[in-house]
Amino acid sequence: MLLCIDIGNTHTHLGYVAPGGREGAKATLDLPTEDLGELPAAIRSLGEIDSRPVGVAFCSVVPTAISRLQTALQPQGVPLWQLTHEADLGLPITYPVPAEIGQDRLANAAGAKALGDPPAVVIDLGTAVTFDIITRSGGYEGGIITAGPALMTRYLHERTAQLPLVEDVVSPVRSPIGKSTRDALRIGAVLGFTGAIQACLDAVGEDLANRGEPEPRIITAGGAAPVVSGRLRQTTTDVPDLALRGLAAAWALNR
Repeated sequence: MLLCIDIGNTHTHLGYVAPGGREGAKATLDLPTEDLGELPAAIRSLGEIDSRPVGVAFCSVVPTAISRLQTALQPQGVPLWQLTHEADLGLPITYPVPAEIGQDRLANAAGAKALGDPPAVVIDLGTAVTFDIITRSGGYEGGIITAGPALMTRYLHERTAQLPLVEDVVSPVRSPIGKSTRDALRIGAVLGFTGAIQACLDAVGEDLANRGEPEPRIITAGGAAPVVSGRLRQTTTDVPDLALRGLAAAWALNR
C-alpha cells in the first residue's frame, strides 16, 4: 500500500491507497495542518494496514508545511514523492502557467482520470471551492475558484459588529425564511452557496457543449460536499478520497 497525504489550508487528509488509485482508500484520517508534527501518531492510529508502505505520495497547498512533513516522516525511512505540475497525470496540461495550479487540484485531476476518461468537472468543496475542468481535447484546462460556505459566514462575522459566527453550514435548510439572525445567516450560506455552484456549473457545461465536448461527469469532493448533494440539476458523484486516489494514480505513473 501507498501512504497518501493531502496537505490543505485547514486540514491534512491521509490514508492508505493501492498504487494506481482505482480503489478507494483503505483507511483515512484528518488532522489539523498546524499539527503536522503529530503525523507519526496519526499514522499509527490508522491501524496495521501496512507496517511499511512502499512509499509516501503527498501534495501541499501550504509551502511552509512541506518541511514539517519531511521532518515528521524522516524517522520512518520511507521514500517521499511530491506531486507537482511537472508530473505525469495521465492527461496533458494545457493551462497556460502549470506552476500556478494548486497541487491538490493536480491530485484531483489525476484522480478523476483514474476513475474514467474525460470530460469531467471536479468540484472540491473545502475552505476554498475549486472547479477543475478536464476535457478530451485539452486535458487539464483550468477552472474556477470561489469561497466555501464556512468562509462566507466567518467573513460576515469578522467584518460586522453584530452578526454572530454560524458554523453549521451543512445541515439541510427547512425553510428559506429565517426566523432568527443565525437562521438567516445559515440559509444565506447554504442556499446562496448552492446557487453559486449551480451558476458556475451551468456556465462550464454550456462552454463545453459549444465546443462539441460530450456531457462531463461531475465529481464532488471536500467537507462541504453535503451542502450541494442532491441540490444541483446535474447528477454528481461524491468521491471524498479523490485527491488521495489521484496521488496514488500519479505515483504509479511516475515510477
